[in-house]
Amino acid sequence: MREQTQTNSAAPGDRLIRAGAIVFFIGTVATMITVAPLFLGTTPFPTYMFGLSMFMGLGFLIAGAGVLRSIAAGRRQARAAAEPSR
Repeated sequence: MREQTQTNSAAPGDRLIRAGAIVFFIGTVATMITVAPLFLGTTPFPTYMFGLSMFMGLGFLIAGAGVLRSIAAGRRQARAAAEPSR
């Protein structure tokens, strides 16, 4: 079975997980930038920065969808392998 698996093959959901991680990272940076004026005593950033902070949650949801898609594909593959061939 090992010789049939390609090392560079991408499983279903891998792209969603990567995209979710990137969006989450952007949201993390935006959150740190938004919170920094509270600690530094400077003027707060505009309201749209708070909206960019929501990218953390959005990235988490995208990555979660990728994980669920990967799990579903693995279960389908396991079911197909367990069925007797006709």
